[in-house]
Formats: sequence, structure tokens, C-alpha cells
Amino acid sequence: MQTTATPGRTVQRRDAHSNRRRILATARRELREDPDASLDSISQAAGVARRTLYGHFPSRHALIADLTQEAGHALRQACAGARTADADPVEALTRMVLAAWTVGDHYRVLIALGRRHQGEEEIRSTLAPARAEAVATLRRGQREGVFADHFPAPVLAQALEALMLALAEENAACPWADPRGEAAATAFLVAAGVAPQRAALQQEVIGRDRGAGAG
Repeated sequence: MQTTATPGRTVQRRDAHSNRRRILATARRELREDPDASLDSISQAAGVARRTLYGHFPSRHALIADLTQEAGHALRQACAGARTADADPVEALTRMVLAAWTVGDHYRVLIALGRRHQGEEEIRSTLAPARAEAVATLRRGQREGVFADHFPAPVLAQALEALMLALAEENAACPWADPRGEAAATAFLVAAGVAPQRAALQQEVIGRDRGAGAG
């Protein structure tokens, strides 16, 4: 026998989803400003009762686990959307960086809170798909002579990841004139061994592509 959801239950579920999204968005903001922010302070900032927050997240660990999963998902989605068939290694790496820049807040929360509360193994697992793609792209570029080969690709990827985090942190603390990430991507490419002129030119090409797509 088929059952039909009552209007009241539908509204309750909608409210529950809305509260959950609000709590996560508020927690990301509050924990970015104060990594030690309590669940009580987060519930107040989100405008929900404590029992509502605890109904979704019974502990601080559970809330932070959801934030890291959300961040990992956002990063994977952004990178997947940035892939282009037959892109050369420089273009492929540039698109990955620009994609990560669009989810910079998520990424910073993932690294900062995840390492502090979830552990390095959890972070490694969450970032594994993006890291594997970056390493494969760097290896291809090293074989083609467009990326530096003084370090193995996995080591170079780790160094570039640290650079990306540093740039995102600096941009969040004191926003500079790089809303779309072109300057960050240029710095990233130069650090990977790409000639500065080619790195800057790559941004122009992708910028034209973006403009054409927007039109």
C-alpha cells in the first residue's frame, strides 16, 4: 500500500534541511574566525536552538566531520567541472588551481579543521582524488618537459598544495585583487617550473574562454 507524506511532515523535512544548511554555513564561518568556537556559540550565531543543532550534530566532532566531508565534496565537484578533454598539462593544472580557488573557504576549513580534529589520515583520504589527479598531471608535464623535475611528482604536488593553502589563507586574511584566482594560478605554475611568460599567457587564454562561456 502506497503512503503519501503529509504536508506537515514535508514542511518539517524542509525546515530540517534548511536548518542543517544554515548550521553548516554558520559553523564554517565561525570556526574560520575562531577554531575553538563552541557548539553553543555556533547555534546562537545560526539563530537555532541548541537542541536543534544537537539534533543534527550530537557532538563537535560530528559537526567538523560533516564540514570536512562537505569541503572535500566541493573540491571534487569543482575539479571535475574544470576538466577539459585533450588539455595539455599546463592548461590542466591551471584549470585545477582556478577550480580550487572557487571553493577556497571550503578548502581552508577542510585543511585547518580536518588536520586539527580529524587527523592527517582522514585528510589524506578526503583529498586523495584531487591529489592523484594533480600528481598524474605533474608527471605528464615532467615527461613533456614543461614542469620542473628536480622533485618526484608526488613531492612537488605536496609543495604546491602548501603554496595553494598559503595563498588562500593570505587572500582570506587580507583580500587582494585576485577574485578569480588568476594571479594565484600564475604563481602556482611558476612554482611548478613553468616560464613566467607562459604562465601569464595561460591565464589570458583561459580568461578568454571564461568570457566566451559567460557570453
